[in-house]
Amino acid sequence: MGIDVSQFVQAFLEESFEGLDLMESELLDDEILDSSCNGERINTIFRAAHSIKGSAGTFGFGFVGEFTHGVETLLDRIRSGQRPLTEDARALLLEAVDRIRDMLIAARDKSPLDNEAIERTRKAIDAMLESEPGDAPAAAARESREKSAAPAESRWRIRFSPHRSLFATGNDPLRILGFLRDLGTLAIECDDSALPKLAELEPESCYLRWTLELEGPATEAQVREAFEWVEDQCDLEITRIDAPAADTSRDSEAAADASSLEGAADEPASTDAARAGRADQDRRRAADRRNDAGSIRVAVEKIDQLVNLVGELVISQAMLETIARTDFEDFDAVHLERLRQGLAQLERNTRELQEAVLGVRMIPINFVFSRLPRLVRDLASTLGKEVNLVLEGEDTELDKGVIEKLADPLTHMVRNAIDHGIEKPDARVRAGKPRAGTLKIRAAHQGGNIVIEVSDDGAGLNRERILAKAAERGLNVPENPSDREVWQLICTPGFSTAEKITDISGRGVGMDVVRQNIEAIKGRLEIDSTPGHGTRMTIRLPLTLAILDGMSVRVGDEIFIVPLTAILESLQPKADQVYTISGRGRVLNLRGDYVPLVSLSDVFHLPSSREQIEDGICVVVESAEDRAALFVDELIAQHQVVIKSLETNYRRVPGISGATILGDGRVALILDVDMLTQMH
Repeated sequence: MGIDVSQFVQAFLEESFEGLDLMESELLDDEILDSSCNGERINTIFRAAHSIKGSAGTFGFGFVGEFTHGVETLLDRIRSGQRPLTEDARALLLEAVDRIRDMLIAARDKSPLDNEAIERTRKAIDAMLESEPGDAPAAAARESREKSAAPAESRWRIRFSPHRSLFATGNDPLRILGFLRDLGTLAIECDDSALPKLAELEPESCYLRWTLELEGPATEAQVREAFEWVEDQCDLEITRIDAPAADTSRDSEAAADASSLEGAADEPASTDAARAGRADQDRRRAADRRNDAGSIRVAVEKIDQLVNLVGELVISQAMLETIARTDFEDFDAVHLERLRQGLAQLERNTRELQEAVLGVRMIPINFVFSRLPRLVRDLASTLGKEVNLVLEGEDTELDKGVIEKLADPLTHMVRNAIDHGIEKPDARVRAGKPRAGTLKIRAAHQGGNIVIEVSDDGAGLNRERILAKAAERGLNVPENPSDREVWQLICTPGFSTAEKITDISGRGVGMDVVRQNIEAIKGRLEIDSTPGHGTRMTIRLPLTLAILDGMSVRVGDEIFIVPLTAILESLQPKADQVYTISGRGRVLNLRGDYVPLVSLSDVFHLPSSREQIEDGICVVVESAEDRAALFVDELIAQHQVVIKSLETNYRRVPGISGATILGDGRVALILDVDMLTQMH
């Protein structure tokens, strides 16, 4: 009976992409060039490549396994000391990671391969393997020992008896046999004597054993490497059948040396080597498509919490069902109290379950941050700049839907900071700054939002140049604009101050896309800059796109939801607190501080039941830009609401961020406080 492996392809792709990300992050760490302390890291990279190569053939991606074989061979020579890890080798390995990622994406999306780039990288790897590694005494000694330990052709007898539970761990003997076949000529004898009758056979159990004879230039360490993932799940015996025992012991020593290397994944660092522009954009788009895969990894504790909460819901439901079976004639005050208690418990369980489900969707923002070191490295090298990248708050959790849409805006901001903000080393020295600029990216929770800051210590924005460019393009700029208004001009579609067009900038496409994408996920972009000292761009985002704590308010016959995180206070104003400013509308005197008064009935053209200002309610709200007092007819209640997209189901409405369905079935609109304060 054949096994359909297509159901496992998605898992293979996800694990392979994670392995490639791990390889990339380890290679980007400059410490890996230090041969005295890079052993574990090289072995970690090798294991990732080995796993991708071994799995690729099993799942029908033989061309990936064939390409990865050369990468694995180069890594094996580096980890065994036959060849040092030079800067050229590191750059080539990073290029190979890009090619493997491109091949996997092409296979997944059924898109065409860039065969020219793949072949170019393959030839570069082959050329490096054929070249002399240079003066390396330790490598020469190791190579000499291996030559004396193993003849040009060796013969090995292997008895491989997997445990019944081998398949349950995701391992496949066919992959192991395929790996051995690459080492030489392989003769296979299968023992199926343990197979039960068909009616008694368990398809998830392994009943077969193998006796193998391998002939080729392989050491015992290389043979054992094929079984390194299943050593604790099988009985294994490896014997050389063409050499004295002393030689075998030396090979055993080599095997022990190889198996003593344990993989340990260190945290990604930053900076070095060459390629931006179109290659970087292609890699970013590919990563964005990968993010859209419909899966997410969840900690076991979160699943356990969900199971417990579902159990609590079942108990609450049983309690209410018991009360519901009570005859109407027997329903008294005691039953009524039990009903209230049951409903209160059900409400509590539902809220806890809701929060737990939202927690499942929360993933660390490092999901996006982890790709930035490579981006910074390549751009800095291309532009001839030195940049130190500082990442803070990588463990900050954010809704998966938000994070997936954050990658593109963040990439644009980083590119702009390096291209337009940070100066070249000589210019920085003349300005009394360190040669290397600092790009700092920080994520943190702030109230009901998450705040992401991208700041640099570069030249800052040039106010006069931006205003001149705006005048040249005929943009509508207010008289004597504030710095904040000037900085926002760079988000105008097509706006660019670049003197020449390059692969990185100058086409006027960038910051307008950033703002649009951020606003699409209910966020806001703030820009602050000090000439000569740098620029800080701040993204404010909601923690989740699904649930909102809000205050329901009434205007005429309509109900609106005001996000609770935006509300400062509510009050019933007096007539002498309200003033009219010619041409600017009304303001509310709030303990000596004047804030704009925004009447929702005027904004949305609704009839109001409150003719006099003192008859209504003012809800004072705060946005990223300013404060405002929203004038409404009545406050109703505070509750959680489920956010539904108004744009998807209707169209975009200024001042409205979404909609929700109330308990009585009515639709209520959710106010966009930031947009309302900007509009008025």
